[in-house]
Amino acid sequence: MVKLRIEGSFVASITPFNEDGSIDFGAFRTLIDFQNMHGTVAMLFMGSTGEPSLLGPEEKKRIVVETTKLKPARMHFFYGCTGNTTEQVIDSVRFAKASGADGAIIAAPPYICAAEDDIERFYLEVADATDLPLGVYNNPPRIKTDLHWEHLLRIYQHPNYVIHKESTTRVGQVAQMLAAKPECTIMCCDSPNLGLVVPTMALGGHGTANMGGNVIPHEMAVVSTPWKCFADAENFRATYLRVLPLLHFNYSAINPVALKSLMCALGMPVGKLRKPLRGLEGEALMQGVRIVRELGLDKKYGYKIQPKLANAA
Repeated sequence: MVKLRIEGSFVASITPFNEDGSIDFGAFRTLIDFQNMHGTVAMLFMGSTGEPSLLGPEEKKRIVVETTKLKPARMHFFYGCTGNTTEQVIDSVRFAKASGADGAIIAAPPYICAAEDDIERFYLEVADATDLPLGVYNNPPRIKTDLHWEHLLRIYQHPNYVIHKESTTRVGQVAQMLAAKPECTIMCCDSPNLGLVVPTMALGGHGTANMGGNVIPHEMAVVSTPWKCFADAENFRATYLRVLPLLHFNYSAINPVALKSLMCALGMPVGKLRKPLRGLEGEALMQGVRIVRELGLDKKYGYKIQPKLANAA
């Protein structure tokens, strides 16, 4: 079986809410069209950026069902199927498959802090239970579990695993995986504090699985382009250094607090965060608004900054 290959910008979408707190599927259409216009190759729904822990089981199912109906022809839609037990994850993956998903991204079950050998077996058991393309999200800051590259390379021998997203600070781990040339797409998150974007792309990485693309999809598409010639590296450097202040802002509060607060301030149809999360206010939010205006992103993308914020910026 030929594995699915995705290269470029893989954007982790926010989950938009109506004023009454329900999911805004009309806004999902707007956000998907926006990504499709600006070079995004794939979207992840219900990743960390999508507030999945604050969604109910039926809401998660409805997000899969309704968003798959909106998928543009050239894009891939993946869904966060992380869960507390192996059985829950398998059920979620099978539902995503039956509903038309292109794939699922899975982090290790959170909170339980299982041994790495046990998590490796967990990933393989899930893969054996489906033929849906899958991805591993190695994200110890969120879930505690941290897989070594040896575990990951064994996992990627399974034909159903096609994407790896790394969210550690270990450049050496990324290098070891790229040197081994597994049959999978190797990406990193866009956190500048973790510092993986530059070395991942320079070592031959295939793109980024990012949240910054919610606001700057074109720029993240440039940053996420694999380096196949010197021009790719030059474009990467110029673009990455230009948007670096915004990437830092996006991670100034726990994901997705800063990002979703900024999107709301820019007039994007995202709604509020779900409690107990609260949006940024005052100077904490104004920092992001000023960065957007200084970079000319409001004009480029037609953002309608809230009047009181525009006047204060």
